[in-house]
Amino acid sequence: MINLPEKFLTRMKSALGADFSLFLKSYDQPAVKGVRVNTLKISAEDFLKISPFPLERVEWEKSAFYAAAESLGKSVYHAAGLYYAQEPSACAPVPALGVQRGDVTLDLCAAPGGKSTQIAQYLGGEGLLVSNEINFPRAKILSQNIERLGVKNAVVVNAHPDVLCTKFAGFFDKVLVDAPCSGEGMFRKDPAAVSEWSEAAVKACAVRQRAVLQSAYVALAAGGTLVYSTCTFSPEEDEEQVEAFLSAHPDCTLLKTEKLYPHEVRGEGHFFAAIKKAGEKACDVPTMKTVVPNADEKVYRQWERDNLREKFGRLHCVDGVLYSLPENCPDLNGLRVLRAGVRLGEVSHGLFTPSHSLAMCLEKDGAPSVEVDEAEALKYLSGLTFGADGKGWKLAVFNGFPLGWCKVSDGVAKNRYPKGLRKPNA
Repeated sequence: MINLPEKFLTRMKSALGADFSLFLKSYDQPAVKGVRVNTLKISAEDFLKISPFPLERVEWEKSAFYAAAESLGKSVYHAAGLYYAQEPSACAPVPALGVQRGDVTLDLCAAPGGKSTQIAQYLGGEGLLVSNEINFPRAKILSQNIERLGVKNAVVVNAHPDVLCTKFAGFFDKVLVDAPCSGEGMFRKDPAAVSEWSEAAVKACAVRQRAVLQSAYVALAAGGTLVYSTCTFSPEEDEEQVEAFLSAHPDCTLLKTEKLYPHEVRGEGHFFAAIKKAGEKACDVPTMKTVVPNADEKVYRQWERDNLREKFGRLHCVDGVLYSLPENCPDLNGLRVLRAGVRLGEVSHGLFTPSHSLAMCLEKDGAPSVEVDEAEALKYLSGLTFGADGKGWKLAVFNGFPLGWCKVSDGVAKNRYPKGLRKPNA
């Protein structure tokens, strides 16, 4: 059994009363694993037919499943972005946001990207998703997950919440604050969370959460919805945090709260509250001004006509790198931006080289392709070449789903899978 902190147990016993023994017994069970099917690429029903491991549906998110597998990240389908390994309880807050296609949405504490990519599914490629992470190394992981799942309408930034929210005051229809917390709900999943826990850490988290919530309020449009979530049980970080926020902001009303305990649900611990801000949206911010050299656009458009079924709009160029910005992308000047829409590729000496980001957001049959079997796919993901017919840029696809680019000549597909993503032991 996990050696839980004595002060944590005393508080939980007082809070749960007769249910405490059931709560304690839940720690004799292994942590629950799950996946969320990426419906931007495949329906949940179709993934059930090809899943490499057994799945059982999660009741609170239609695209989420309990998954029985030792390592959920080793499948070729994971590399293809067909699913995200996500603990089932962590899928509960996003549906409470009520995201609609076309919404302008902010995930303020977004790494590693589980909830951001879940929001993207609800947006369905429309509207805008701004995913922010204050920690730069974690922001890079967030950006990689946004890319792997083929999200086209996301902007990934590395900014302090106060700076970001002040810049975009009143702009967002929906804001998610999945706040950094003491992690009590993850004790069964992450032993490190147990050793790092203390009452002082709980209090420190509560102070940070209060500041982040205030920033979120500034960014939330009148009439918008805010969801605050944690993976902890402490009242200071959960109910008391929400009560203090509502007291400070009388124009906000509580729509719903829910606390998930591991002895009551098949999942880890989680808390969330959905809050509505009164009024009607009246704010707008300047959109990003696009800059594209005519010669670069001409080169890209010719390559696009020759190779893609889809046409990308709102081209923007930075140092020879072409991007397709979301339609309502705001002015990002002054922010550290890791990703803005789709990184299409680079133009150099009159030639266009497509990016991995472009490959991952293309649909089946979106470009000329080379079909690989599982053994070849694993070789491709480790950076090796393989035999192929034809000539020029092609997608390496597994069961029709893009894994990345290769360039074919003389019967050989030269591997263009990014070196930083390669799996040497695949």
